[in-house]
Amino acid sequence: MSSSVSWPRLLDAFWRAAAYCLHPVVIGLSLLPVVIMGALAWLLASLFWESALDAVNATLASWQLVKAMESWLGTSGLSNVRAMLSQLVVVVMATPVIVIGSLLLVAAMMGPWVLGLVSRRRFPRLEKMRGGSLLGGVSGALWVTVLALIALVVSIPLWFIPPLVLVVPPLIWGWLTYRVMSYDALADHASREERRHIIKTHRLALIGMGVLTGYVSALPSMVWGFGAALIWAPFIVLVAIWIYTLVFAFSALWFTHFLLSALADLRREREAAVVPVVVEELSPALETAAPSLPLLPPG
Repeated sequence: MSSSVSWPRLLDAFWRAAAYCLHPVVIGLSLLPVVIMGALAWLLASLFWESALDAVNATLASWQLVKAMESWLGTSGLSNVRAMLSQLVVVVMATPVIVIGSLLLVAAMMGPWVLGLVSRRRFPRLEKMRGGSLLGGVSGALWVTVLALIALVVSIPLWFIPPLVLVVPPLIWGWLTYRVMSYDALADHASREERRHIIKTHRLALIGMGVLTGYVSALPSMVWGFGAALIWAPFIVLVAIWIYTLVFAFSALWFTHFLLSALADLRREREAAVVPVVVEELSPALETAAPSLPLLPPG
């Protein structure tokens, strides 16, 4: 079966995921990645922030376009444009690390609980075939993360082209989200054959969900970038990371609702297809045995 988009299932999973994000436990669990990624961001900033700013500032100082823009804006009282631009560039360079780290933390810390919540509430009778494993999920996530990081590094020159910076990173993040979330959502309930069939059938929708998540996850970068030079910058960074975790928590819920619904429908379709086949196979035997059946006396 070729890839397709089931819009009713897609929209149904979307609003269900949005509603589940209001669950107190979901909000509480979203704070755990904030603590971990906040500590990591603080450590990286304390070690590399100043040196990264100096390197970017020196690079921008050698560009004639930046010099001309700085001179022109200097006449309007905006003489610190290069410093602001340097901070923005460093933030853009650090964003992939924060985004990927948040995604992996959400998948590891919130994914199992999210899956259990959705399966208990909506699919309590869905049999667990356990076609995936923790080792398979971890190794697969690490592998696609390495590929995504390589793609991000290779695509960095494209980020300085205004239209492409709005296209390339979200596409890479979306592909990574689609690969990680799809496996985790089906690992417990689907067999390996069912998982491959569902992902192949709904690949177009799953990639679209991942790309949309990638675009939404780019919004906190703007908050972080504009607040980097302010006195409350550490608070801005924590808020941005928390938004990242909520976006990926919503993504985990969205993928889980969509894929478990697809799995339940797949099994119902297969069960419905098996019954006529069984009846057809038993019909000759029933017809042969029918004459030999004793007749009940009337009355």
